[in-house]
Amino acid sequence: MGVFGVTAREEELYRHFLRNPGTPADDVHLLLGTDPDETPGCLERLRDLGLLQPSGTDGLVTPVDPERALARLTDRRLNELHEELRRVTRARHVIDGLRAEAAARNGAAAGIEQLEGLADIRNRIDDLAFFAREEILAVETYPRLSAENIARSRPLDLRCLRRGVRIRNVVVRRALEDGPTAAYLRELTAHGAEIRVTSETAERMLVYDRSTALVPLDPQNTARGALLAHKSGLVTNIIALFEKIWDAAEDLAEVLRPGRPVAESELTERERRVLTFMCTGGKDEAGARELAVSVRTYRRYVAELLQALGANSRAQAALLARERGWI
Repeated sequence: MGVFGVTAREEELYRHFLRNPGTPADDVHLLLGTDPDETPGCLERLRDLGLLQPSGTDGLVTPVDPERALARLTDRRLNELHEELRRVTRARHVIDGLRAEAAARNGAAAGIEQLEGLADIRNRIDDLAFFAREEILAVETYPRLSAENIARSRPLDLRCLRRGVRIRNVVVRRALEDGPTAAYLRELTAHGAEIRVTSETAERMLVYDRSTALVPLDPQNTARGALLAHKSGLVTNIIALFEKIWDAAEDLAEVLRPGRPVAESELTERERRVLTFMCTGGKDEAGARELAVSVRTYRRYVAELLQALGANSRAQAALLARERGWI
């Protein structure tokens, strides 16, 4: 019962009265061989916890039914943990103060830090995500997420969403070509994240609670480091850039909608090559060799393209493509 905040001695006393309900408490220390000076305090706390209750006026004690008692202890413990979590999440000012000390020691410019190395960047992202209270904005340029990246991001993202933090994320269209990445993005939207898709963007950014922004020194090589800005005009400008990208992007659900009309400009290079093979009547094996993929993967590409074009067959897809002047 220690998980509920009950000590071993208190649990021993409670179990004694479960076995011997309606017995006096005065001499219980003799029966259990416990310290007579310690026992009264344990009995008093068991009464406060709602595990014991007096029975009449003759000093007899009756234990509370275990199911009721544990339900009460569970509620009490959950309330304590909730309050502790609130105290922790309100402690952001402690971290900000400690970072200010480090910035002063390193002579960093006011409100701007330079992070070096992926480990430092990832640790700071973990901190910022944990303490975010209102909103996280992100523009990502990754073509795919590795299994390691998904495993690392999932608990952070889902924890934020469960706490009611709004997540708005813009990803590039080619990221949807990777099955695990697309599945993870759909999972996030199912839990309340707002995700939009853009054809291309060179910007990469993270903004937490509209007060802290993280941008890479080199968007093409994040290992070179990043800049972290706090409550400055730079953060305001980064947010404005995000909103511009967000407004021009398309909702993920609309992009993934079956039978969605496709514009020629939205076709990827892979889709163009697959479409060409479909229209020339080339065999799947030849198309797979040309794309350097398995036949099974090539056929999956064909199925995805048929779905995107709203076609029921390869012949219909070829006809639609010719009508639109794509081939």
